[in-house]
Amino acid sequence: MSDNPNLSATGFDLTPPTAPERQRLEADLTAEEARVLLHHGTEAPFCGGLLGEKSPGVYCCRECGLPLFEHHTKFESGTGWPSFYAPFDEGHVKAVRDVSHGMVRIETRCARCDSHQGHVFPDGPAPTRLRYCINSVSLQFVKAGDPLPDPLHRGDKIT
Repeated sequence: MSDNPNLSATGFDLTPPTAPERQRLEADLTAEEARVLLHHGTEAPFCGGLLGEKSPGVYCCRECGLPLFEHHTKFESGTGWPSFYAPFDEGHVKAVRDVSHGMVRIETRCARCDSHQGHVFPDGPAPTRLRYCINSVSLQFVKAGDPLPDPLHRGDKIT
């Protein structure tokens, strides 16, 4: 058992980035990635680079590299954004009440760096009946067998 109280159930360090780490991570983002991840923007539907991705692998946070979704939970929702019915680890995705745009929604954020990922809706498939509707630019896809990104140099491992 680890002495780190910030470890997720799957063994990833959820300690938020320090100010210098955050500055380094944010400096690496494109203008579109920054608009979505840092300023809660949304990419246009049917334009995201990961919408049609069907390879086995893991979808990680574009900012900090934390695994957020696995390929086998992805489904075609018809909404124009990559959709998943469950996160990689419940502790990796944070739900935040969002009352912008004249409606109440549940925003999803990376639990480690707090970057905006998308929203979750109660109209997904079994077994969860949830639809995590995520911006492609918020994610980095890692093919099965490739090493996970580790921009914080924490040595996280899938257990």
